[in-house]
Amino acid sequence: MTQIRDADRTHRLDPSSFAGGYFRNAVYRHWDPYEDISDELLEQDRHRLVAHELTEPAFDGLRRTLALFGAGEESVTEDLTPLLLVTEDVNKQMFLTSQLYEEAKHTQFFDRYWRDVIDPVAKERGFEVTAPTDQRYFNDDYVALFEKTEQAMDRLLTEDSPTNRARAYCHYHLIIESVLAQTGYYGIQSSYSPTGADLQDGDPVHLEGLIEGITRIRSDEGRHVGFGMHEVQRLIADSGVDPEIVRSTLQELLGHVAGALDYTDSAGERPVDATPLIEYATEKTTRRIEIITDTDADLPPVEELVHIEGGRELSTGD
Repeated sequence: MTQIRDADRTHRLDPSSFAGGYFRNAVYRHWDPYEDISDELLEQDRHRLVAHELTEPAFDGLRRTLALFGAGEESVTEDLTPLLLVTEDVNKQMFLTSQLYEEAKHTQFFDRYWRDVIDPVAKERGFEVTAPTDQRYFNDDYVALFEKTEQAMDRLLTEDSPTNRARAYCHYHLIIESVLAQTGYYGIQSSYSPTGADLQDGDPVHLEGLIEGITRIRSDEGRHVGFGMHEVQRLIADSGVDPEIVRSTLQELLGHVAGALDYTDSAGERPVDATPLIEYATEKTTRRIEIITDTDADLPPVEELVHIEGGRELSTGD
């Protein structure tokens, strides 16, 4: 018979634990990328993109954004497992399991959007049909960011320590889940929602299906970011992790985030001024560092962690 690893527990779970509360929130906020994003919304997005006088380079900019998101979600789905394997607490294991499941759902949403919206629009407009895995969409900084993250996660399997765990959380939960993804949400909200900051020149096209999917994904990511911040803060307070290691790790990775955002197209042009996005990412990183290196600081609520000015927030009834 398999033995329970922690025989001191009187019950299997701790409902009052931080991870346990986040897991219950994940169960409550469950959504289906097929059932909860209607065919009608995606069809509306298709019609608007076809009718809009969007140039092929501008359309390819949208494709690049979605390709980066999709690849990021798939990467987390594939590479988060080492952290789950070295985690002992069952409440944290359950939360990380829910995160893996949610990342897989996000991957599914971006795949569906590409199949049902992006490819049909490209065909109807006479644009080149490209794959979301086309290497043109991933510059050196983006690739380096995810390669370093994979290395940080794999290191846990051979050199598990509080410091290496803190680095792993910094890579995934604080940079990829928080700063990179949050900046991407901000860019999509600004460019394709009537309530956004309108970072693009010309007449914007509003994609309600895309915004609906992003809103639900943001709701999930708020838990992921909050869990990672809580764990890094705890590792600093309880396990003696040097805050400077956390700070330097985040600042190093921020350089790759900035490089991933500042891209050139096939003609060598910069189709989008990345300055507002880089400033946004820098501000988010600075604020995350302030909170997690202060062991007395309270973490913001989940909704606040992924709040975007002008963005729709999920109500308790969604």
